[in-house]
Amino acid sequence: MSYVIHVDNLSKQYHIGGRQERYRTARDMLSATFTAPFKRAQRLLSGNASAAANLNETFWALKNVSFDVEKGEVLGIVGRNGAGKSTLLKILSRITEPTEGLARVKGRMGALLEVGTGFHPELTGRENVYLNGAILGMSRAIIDQKFDQIVAFSGVEKFIDTPIKFYSSGMYLRLAFSVAAHLEPEILVVDEVLAVGDAEFQRKCIGKMNDVAKEGRTVLFVSHNLVAVASLCTKALLLKAGQVATLGAVDEVLTAYQASIGTAANTPLIERRDRRGTGVFRFTNLTINAMDTESGMIESGHGMILTMACQSKTNEPLANLAFRAEIMDSLGNLLFTCHTDLVGGNFAQLPPLAEIVCEIPALPLAPGVYRVNLWGACDGPTADQIQDAGQFMVVEGNFFPNSKLINTNHQGVFLVQQSWNAHEVVPQLSEL
Repeated sequence: MSYVIHVDNLSKQYHIGGRQERYRTARDMLSATFTAPFKRAQRLLSGNASAAANLNETFWALKNVSFDVEKGEVLGIVGRNGAGKSTLLKILSRITEPTEGLARVKGRMGALLEVGTGFHPELTGRENVYLNGAILGMSRAIIDQKFDQIVAFSGVEKFIDTPIKFYSSGMYLRLAFSVAAHLEPEILVVDEVLAVGDAEFQRKCIGKMNDVAKEGRTVLFVSHNLVAVASLCTKALLLKAGQVATLGAVDEVLTAYQASIGTAANTPLIERRDRRGTGVFRFTNLTINAMDTESGMIESGHGMILTMACQSKTNEPLANLAFRAEIMDSLGNLLFTCHTDLVGGNFAQLPPLAEIVCEIPALPLAPGVYRVNLWGACDGPTADQIQDAGQFMVVEGNFFPNSKLINTNHQGVFLVQQSWNAHEVVPQLSEL
């Protein structure tokens, strides 16, 4: 195996509230042991009892992380905030050192981890391009050759000779990503900083990372944009509390990640207080599944099943019920509605505990993350209404019979069945 990154039992420990020490000799340890009681007493006398009590408190940002990345692979790294993603990339980029374990990287690495990393604020954009190129080991001749491409991609031509301390965060990011991607590192590392850029620039970045991957170079991509991870990456890694939770196929890892979000971050519907209605019945649960697979992700053009559980307030049967599920985009725009009225399916009667199932046989949505609002009525008035009751992700699918690949730059939100043909136009004699 031609591994370009080898990580073996990697761990990183931080001292909370304490100053980090790189190395400690035997003399340092003896000195620290002798002076610790006096330092603790000084903190107590100064009123800083908290610092005195927590002098040795530690936190493991990473613990026993192991994985390998082959040349040409695109590894997506996902996880909740604080899972250890950025710490892992900083260790691989040699910005910080591990506490335990081993991390080997073969090849020149270009990293975009935080807005500002590797740039000097007093230098101009032009000077920082050459500085970063030199750090990456590029000769001035190669930087000269790539310079116009870098500036054109970044879109900061008018300000390239301005000190970057006057740049906005978006301008900073544009130039930093352009440098990292165009100076041909063998390994490109990109953290969630892409979220700083606007939508158009994010699409350009995804396209550039695709180009880098097609050239046989390796990419490490950290993002909360699961659609981007699904479309770009060949393998994925899920970190949870600093440890590897799942490593493998992208769809399996993203399904596990969505499940962890659902159990850890979302309040169960039965506990939601931000709801409206008479309360005659309440939605207690919502599950969203693909119709033809157990995956938590639905492919474009495939079926989707919404299962809504509801419970009567009085524990008595309910009569004359109507239900509605609204499908929204990530910005809260209403895309379409599933309503029992539309198909003549209002329920004359339901038991006190019931499940209502809505099946959508062919979902006409492009890849993306979507949200669901729930509404229900009993004998006229609204009984229960919940915004953002759940969410689901749509990934590329064979909506179009002859192609599974969809150009995400030009697809819009909805996919529609269509046909194309061409025929020859024969000019009339009067036109000759």
